[in-house]
Amino acid sequence: MRHLKSLILAAAVGLVALPAAAETLTIGRANEPQSIDPQFSRTGNNQMTALHIFDRLVLTDANVRSMPGLAVSWTNEDDTHWLVKLREGVTFHDGSPFTAADVVYSLERAPDVPNSPASFAGSVSNLEAMEVVDDLTIRFTTKTPDPLFIENIGTVYILSKAASEGMANEDFNSGKAAIGTGPYKFVSWSPGDNLELARNDAYWGEAPAYESVNMRFISNDAARVAALLSGAVDLIDLVPPADLPNLRANEDVTVYDTPTVRLIYLALNQADDAPLLTDTAGNALAENPLKDPKVRMAISMMIDRQAIIDRLFYGAGEAASQIVPTGVFGFNDQIGVTPYDPEGAKALLAEAGYPEGFGITIHGSNDRFSQDAELAQVLGQFLARGGLTVNAVETLPYSVFSKDAGNNAYGAFVFSYGNSTGEASRGLLSAIHSYSPDQDLGTLNRFRYSNPAFDEAVVAAAQVFGEAEREAALADAMALAFNDTPIVPLYFQALSWASSAKIDYTPRRDERTLAMGARPATN
Repeated sequence: MRHLKSLILAAAVGLVALPAAAETLTIGRANEPQSIDPQFSRTGNNQMTALHIFDRLVLTDANVRSMPGLAVSWTNEDDTHWLVKLREGVTFHDGSPFTAADVVYSLERAPDVPNSPASFAGSVSNLEAMEVVDDLTIRFTTKTPDPLFIENIGTVYILSKAASEGMANEDFNSGKAAIGTGPYKFVSWSPGDNLELARNDAYWGEAPAYESVNMRFISNDAARVAALLSGAVDLIDLVPPADLPNLRANEDVTVYDTPTVRLIYLALNQADDAPLLTDTAGNALAENPLKDPKVRMAISMMIDRQAIIDRLFYGAGEAASQIVPTGVFGFNDQIGVTPYDPEGAKALLAEAGYPEGFGITIHGSNDRFSQDAELAQVLGQFLARGGLTVNAVETLPYSVFSKDAGNNAYGAFVFSYGNSTGEASRGLLSAIHSYSPDQDLGTLNRFRYSNPAFDEAVVAAAQVFGEAEREAALADAMALAFNDTPIVPLYFQALSWASSAKIDYTPRRDERTLAMGARPATN
């Protein structure tokens, strides 16, 4: 009895977690992972899956604020040395102990995962050396001063060296190598159908409320809503905006809304050999017009962002001017949202040498984020009104689209960037910096924008340790890039989840649908 009272008291003050209810949670997810290997891709659909099975050195809460994960403390010994203490008593799902050797192995593996469509290379690009002090202590040496070094390497998922070394992608997908330290264990994955998980009762953190989780992948919006209303699933994500009024009026359903930090943008391929760009007769062009900043600005002026937000999303969203939204560290309030001005766009096209416009094809996904296929069609209409010849608008499943987008397959395409660190430097370095794989910079720059002045400024800004000074330097770098229209920022999306009224759910600004955020309703 004394032990039980001690356990209850410890749980009340947050020292341990009480055992959770033995129930099954069924989630209807709009998209599925490309792989169970947590280091295969940084894309959101992969990360929200990985977080159930694997941990990172640094985790983030529902508001994208950093908190200790497998690392419990980190000390900046000088400009280029960090001493990191790891969490004691953590075990992998197979019962083996978590040690510094697993961290070193994971960080060394991260940039070299074969066929990765969105590599973690940028997360470890500034890592010079690692010294294992003892099983739970590592000293890191950085190539240059890096105030956000721990947050950056903290995005890499930690694997069991013993369980995954030498294993291929299929070994993770079968579960053989899917051995993490996370709150749930891998049971099975049927691509295109579902993923089954079982609670890890030896988890070091707070115990999830559900013993098992069944994630059903339902890309069709209407089918996903119907599954919730029929009771086939308990929770769904990416609720279609048009269904929100009816769901909110349903007493058996609870709707959860949150603004996010995901930027939806139109990428304009600035490579010399960008495909699918033609003259107005459909003939190939000698030069890529998208390399001209006047053309890129003209395309930005063709798009009515607020109309997109109002008509496609019922007002849920924020028009974008740069890679992070208002209030996020590094936001530059001197960069305004490009005004809708189709006549001005035509004049700017003529000034750039394209008075009759040119031909363009727009590509996008059809299952990645809310209304993505519809958005691509609407953008095609805006560009046609602005003086371009839109040869086609094509949308594809994200698993296919994202791979091709990274392989120079499209001239113009709709993509997104989800800020996972709560500040601007990571996005600027990985998505806007010139594509420099040898430096692990610009690894998400699928559109091959390049601005040497910006590159120099953002690299320097990321090395400033004083927070006020770093934010000012990032804002200046932001202006160098976004006054040049590297991409066409469209909007920051707001998202909605919906669940049975028997469930309470905590939505996250990073858009991740996590079983750990669900629990039986208390009212």
